[in-house]
Amino acid sequence: MQIYIYPRFTIQLNINFGFGKKSYLDWIFIISFDELENFRLKYRFIFILLLILIPITIGVIGYMLIENASFLDALFMTITTISTVGYGEIFPLSSIGRIFTIFLIITNLGVFAYAITLIGRFLFEGQFFENLKLRRMKRKITTLSNHVIVCGFGRNGQAACETLKKNNIPYVVVESKKELIEHYLDETENPYYLIDDATHDQTLIDAGIENARGLITTLPADADNVYVVLTARELNTNLTIISRATSNSSCNKLKRAGANNVIMPDRIGGAHMASLIVLPDVKEFIDIISGQVGADVLLEEFSVMKLKSVLKGNTIKELGIRQLTNANVIGLKKSDGNYEVNPDMNKNLLNSDKLIVLGTNEQMAKLHGLFLYHRD
Repeated sequence: MQIYIYPRFTIQLNINFGFGKKSYLDWIFIISFDELENFRLKYRFIFILLLILIPITIGVIGYMLIENASFLDALFMTITTISTVGYGEIFPLSSIGRIFTIFLIITNLGVFAYAITLIGRFLFEGQFFENLKLRRMKRKITTLSNHVIVCGFGRNGQAACETLKKNNIPYVVVESKKELIEHYLDETENPYYLIDDATHDQTLIDAGIENARGLITTLPADADNVYVVLTARELNTNLTIISRATSNSSCNKLKRAGANNVIMPDRIGGAHMASLIVLPDVKEFIDIISGQVGADVLLEEFSVMKLKSVLKGNTIKELGIRQLTNANVIGLKKSDGNYEVNPDMNKNLLNSDKLIVLGTNEQMAKLHGLFLYHRD
């Protein structure tokens, strides 16, 4: 008997019986574990498989050697003996054959019953069907593009998802704790998620990182965030990566690893609270225009490259955004990365520039309809 383990957990089990130069049988049993992505379930399944196949193999070999039975007769006799169905002897048994049959019954009755019990638990405890559900989820994720991957679904991850949902940006949650995902499923329609470790390369690939627009990693350990950032940057060099950090020393490491921005939630929270004391009205206004308090106000950016062809090459004034939509251009990001607040209305726009516009939902919808091909 030979067992071969191939990539993606495909098992090939070869059981070879040889009787002379011309009489032989090759029995090849192949199982693909693509549907069983959970590590522990794979090996439980292998254990159940071996628990059933080994006694059957011993029985078939024994009857073929002792009673010179054909393979089919030996297999039928073995199954009826181990399962205690008891159809009777399909060929006469010698004394040694009867002793061998007694041995099979005594040694394998409990083993076979235990294997059947494990199969029942495997199916009816929901693990098997849960893995099929996760497999279908991975197929759904492969249809996504221009989405965001959120690694970690704690408080920061949930807040990030709320903002993405509000802006109609598709996202995939990657979380290793099943209870957090269940909370996500209760509050989200048509969710995309993976219950897996975000630090694994394959997990990010399954989350569609090659077609994603961005990744947000909010894992509690900075070391895990560094590993996620390194892996993500290697898999997609054009990805926008935002990482959480808990210490100052981790910020530089995360940026060197490939993060575009590094956020320290504790520092931001403390600064926010102090700002509400120093400049309360200004801070509340910033919260309103950033969409944090649920007001009907949007602050958006869009690339000049997204303008309709007939509008390219114009100045901000010539575009007439204020006159046609009542939305306001309050900022300009230039190709060198610098920002201009209240930019010159007579400034010629380059394709590499980005406009930052403030307006209501209705005004923004009108802007997208009049000026842009589609939303960024």
